[in-house]
Amino acid sequence: MHPCLSFSRALAVTLIGLIATGLFLGCKGNSSSSETKRIIILINGESPYWDACRVGVGEAEKDFKLADAKLKAVVESNDNTPQGQLEKLRQFASQSDIVAIGISPCDAANVAVADEMRNLKNRGIHVITIDSDVDRSKLRECRFAFVGTDNLAAGRELGKCLKGFRPEGGGYITFVGRKGAQNAMDRIQGVGEGAGDKWKPLDCMGDDVDRNVARENVRNAISNHKQNLNALIGIWSYNAPAIVDVVKKDAEARKDHLVVTFDAEPLAIAGMSEGMIDAMVVQNPYEMGYQGVRLMHALIRKDEATVKQMLPNEGKPDGDLYDTGLKVVVPDGDARLKADMFDKKTQFMPFSKFREWMAKYNLSGS
Repeated sequence: MHPCLSFSRALAVTLIGLIATGLFLGCKGNSSSSETKRIIILINGESPYWDACRVGVGEAEKDFKLADAKLKAVVESNDNTPQGQLEKLRQFASQSDIVAIGISPCDAANVAVADEMRNLKNRGIHVITIDSDVDRSKLRECRFAFVGTDNLAAGRELGKCLKGFRPEGGGYITFVGRKGAQNAMDRIQGVGEGAGDKWKPLDCMGDDVDRNVARENVRNAISNHKQNLNALIGIWSYNAPAIVDVVKKDAEARKDHLVVTFDAEPLAIAGMSEGMIDAMVVQNPYEMGYQGVRLMHALIRKDEATVKQMLPNEGKPDGDLYDTGLKVVVPDGDARLKADMFDKKTQFMPFSKFREWMAKYNLSGS
């Protein structure tokens, strides 16, 4: 064969190979661009509290027709530690299908978690916080906005419950999972502000999200403060069942202590129905899931009208906070607390009305 013909044939084969490779890569690129993208909500750990959030996420997914835009919303769980959240965020950074993340930070001041949130933002992933925020004085810019409860205001409402039940004051102990979580710090501060000067904090007992320790803390508090302890306060959702589990086995403990708690896990709802809880300050994790997805969807679409509607004061002090609201729930027929004792924005509900609200959204807790 003539050398020129041999060279021409070799060149032709090479060109065909390059064309085929280009076509293959082009097809692969098109497949990638049509891949369904994920909106992630990273919760701080498993708890019935988050069941309502999952329902809200699912409803938002349907209402905003995420599937039509090749999007889906997913709730991812953590192991209740900042290190676990850090590992999850680093994992997300390596996954090309994630376009937005809403996180409930375990520790408001954790710089490593904040750095990874900032890293994700720099990669073009939209980052917000839900339920609990970062330290706003130092780390605020690592997320776009916060969607959740005004926890300082929520703490004040719980403190007002103490004041309404016992105007002469007394001593109280707060029980919480992690003292360093921003929602915990804000609520505990708010309790003191709402309860007034006649109520004195005796202790704040953390359990590191260990249910057994949570119950043991309640037993120890009652045993160690026999003379001046008048109220047991659950700051995180599972602290309410832990308190109930102790006082329902000790009639004297129940008689001698007010029980006022945050949130309405199914076991807490059962506790109120059994007369073991005097009042619940209830958040709205359903709305946190729903509105969190709504905001992230708007950011992805560059829907400035929706962002403005949700955050009308964006750019101003605290204009990056979306409040999902509060309820104060009391047993039916208990006249010690009244709606006018609380902020006008707070819904005051007898227990039966609260259960009707849950049934409307097919919720088992909130």
